[in-house]
Amino acid sequence: MRSQIDTKKLTVSALISSLALIMSYVEFLLPMPMPIPGIKLGIANLAILIALYKLGASYALPINLLRIAIAGLLFTGLFSTLYAASGALLSFAVMIFLKNTNKFSIVGVSMAGSVAHNLGQLLTAAFVMSTPRLFYYFPILLFAGMITGILVGICAYELLKRLQKAF
Repeated sequence: MRSQIDTKKLTVSALISSLALIMSYVEFLLPMPMPIPGIKLGIANLAILIALYKLGASYALPINLLRIAIAGLLFTGLFSTLYAASGALLSFAVMIFLKNTNKFSIVGVSMAGSVAHNLGQLLTAAFVMSTPRLFYYFPILLFAGMITGILVGICAYELLKRLQKAF
């Protein structure tokens, strides 16, 4: 029985990893929604949220890291991968913490994760460029992260409702 559960989770993890990579590619192809650098929809995080809520953090983290590594190699390059990884790790830590408190909905967890992702990338950029002036940009990223995080969270909520029987 245990091996059936592990096999099912592994199979679902592979499918979610593939979907996350496809979403990363679609987002790479889409023009930026605003003429402001660094703002993206974060649709790949939809797959990570589903993995976190349905499979747990021990499955969602490798899915997230695998997506970032492969997408970085295929689409964006080394520096973008560094920024994506730093944002994703901070975002993931925040999402796990908030989810485990059981005080936040998936929409709230998504919003906080999106803002944390932007902050992680900004911290990395400030470190790499050796300038704290980049933090003047944070209010714009905060607002954008809140909006995109809410949208992705709503989509994740709706998807989870529809996937109840599949899990």
